[in-house]
Amino acid sequence: AFEGGGFGGGGMNMEDIFSQFGDIFGSAFGGGFGGFGGFGGGGQRRVKGSNLRIRVKLTLEDIAQGVEKKVKVRRKVKADGVTYKTCSTCQGSGQMTKITNTILGRMQTSTTCHSCGGSGQLIDNRPADADSQGLKVTEETVSIKIPAGVEEGMQLKVSSKGNEAPGNGIPGDLLVAIETEEHETLKREGDNLHYDLYIPIADAVLGTSKEIDTVTGKVRIKLEPGIQSGKILRLRGKGIASLNGYGHGDLLVHVNVWTPKELTKEQKDFFEKMRGHENFEPKPEKSDKSFFEKVKDMFS
Repeated sequence: AFEGGGFGGGGMNMEDIFSQFGDIFGSAFGGGFGGFGGFGGGGQRRVKGSNLRIRVKLTLEDIAQGVEKKVKVRRKVKADGVTYKTCSTCQGSGQMTKITNTILGRMQTSTTCHSCGGSGQLIDNRPADADSQGLKVTEETVSIKIPAGVEEGMQLKVSSKGNEAPGNGIPGDLLVAIETEEHETLKREGDNLHYDLYIPIADAVLGTSKEIDTVTGKVRIKLEPGIQSGKILRLRGKGIASLNGYGHGDLLVHVNVWTPKELTKEQKDFFEKMRGHENFEPKPEKSDKSFFEKVKDMFS
């Protein structure tokens, strides 16, 4: 069961999750239990073609809402005009059965047929453009639906878009490894996004509005007068759509007040006058959370 399939021990199959139950049970039970050659010598074995693997690079915008990508794939398909005949060695079963007499009785063992490689068929008529199995390489454009919320390293499966198998075999699958491009201003953490906003002291004191990036375009946010460096503004629902289909993450805007390193004499004189002034002395309120409290809130 599950021959030639899966992800080679890793990855996730996110291509139409529910439809995969059909793939799973179909491959496990062979469409009516006909592929269990070792249990009573059932019907003809259907060999599966080899899987193909490609990489697809996505932007954060692609990941946020899902995207459909068209990729060109070179895969093996049956050549036009190729015909096959039943393997005379195994009589089409794909397996060779050997019976051995032992002191415990007769023991039956089965091995893959050396003539047909387990397919139960041999090539009868091979076109000029076909290989020894009756296959040829062709380039095909494949459409891949990528759901929102995928992450770097995940692997999707496009059923039956790998190499075809000779004879009555079934095609392999196309395995798609996800890679992500780094965004210029946004950083991802799960379904949440982070944005570092730098503002001058004057804007922090007087208040202002700023335009920032999101995965759906730019938005303008309001900064209240007296906003402190380290303040985190949460824009709900402006993050990544959840992979399980329930809601979106948030966009966390980290406010950083930029302190100038070089000042003119007039500017220095101004701040000297403000030194020690009551309005310029720190007065943290109970509502002003500490750095560690803010970090805790980020992950809650």
